[in-house]
Formats: sequence, C-alpha cells, structure tokens
Amino acid sequence: MDDAAKRVLISEKEIERRVGELAAQISADYTGQELVLLGVLKGAFIFLADLSRRLTIPRVVEFIAVTSYESGSVPSGAVRLIMDVRKSIEDKHVLIVEDIVDTGHTLHYLMEMLETRGPASIKTCALVRKSGTAQVDVTIDYLGFDIPDEWVVGYGLDFAEKYRTLPYIGVIDTDE
Repeated sequence: MDDAAKRVLISEKEIERRVGELAAQISADYTGQELVLLGVLKGAFIFLADLSRRLTIPRVVEFIAVTSYESGSVPSGAVRLIMDVRKSIEDKHVLIVEDIVDTGHTLHYLMEMLETRGPASIKTCALVRKSGTAQVDVTIDYLGFDIPDEWVVGYGLDFAEKYRTLPYIGVIDTDE
C-alpha cells in the first residue's frame, strides 16, 4: 500500500468485479444500440478505460472536463466547463462516466447542459458516491460503490493531482 493511504477502502479485485458487473448491465441495457461514453476528466479516465473494454456493445469514447474545486479540497458549488465534447451528441445515447459523486453539483450541471444538445437518451454511471454529502438530487443509473464521507484516492481519484494511479481506492488523511 502507498504510504499516503491510511487504509484500502475498495480493493483492486473488488473494483475489477464491480466494473465487470456494470459493463454487463450496461451492455444488456443498450443491446443493439451504439453508446457514447462521455468520460469526465481527469478522474474518470481509468474507470472509463476499464469499463469500455468490458462492454460488448458498439461504443465511442468522448471526454469533457469540468471543475468544481477552485482551490484546496472543498468543492465550491460552482461548476466551470474546461473542455467540451468535440462531437455532436444529438440523437445519440450518452452515458456520462464519472469518478465520484459528492455534492451532486457537477453531475447536475452536466445533465442540464447536455440535455440541451438533443441526445436520444442520457444516463449516468459513477464509480463511487459519497454517502450523506449530496446537496443536489441527481440520479445515478449505474453505481459502483457507496462510500463514507472520507477523502479517497486511487483508480483515477486524486488529492492535489497525486495518487490517481493506485490500483485500489484508499482513504487518506488530508490534514497532513
């Protein structure tokens, strides 16, 4: 285990199993359709890569980047678009792939913005959701794990741009 993590919250094997289950469910739900996987950068890139490789349906991968952390480790509540989707999603089935849902502001912002672009459908997939931190009600159609309200890193999740490439999800102490 990396020195930064106090403990492993979700092991590499647990993640691998759950990603497989999610891929199977998504593939079943979109049988016969092409899906646009819209990865939210930077945190979702590892989850998106593993999920997309396990899907059995036609799919394309797109990316979008937003921020709700202006500085430090506390979400500001205001979401800002940094990089937009490069291709039209009009009449396409879109699945937003997010690393973590905390307050819900980012996912809410993305859903509202993308709905105006006329997709055939839009659903959400999140690796983890922090319990009890929601400030905005958002639906997560495909959820990996519910986790406690602790700062987590690994499998794409970071602290100050560090620890994203850990193969598991671990809890860190952000006070040090």
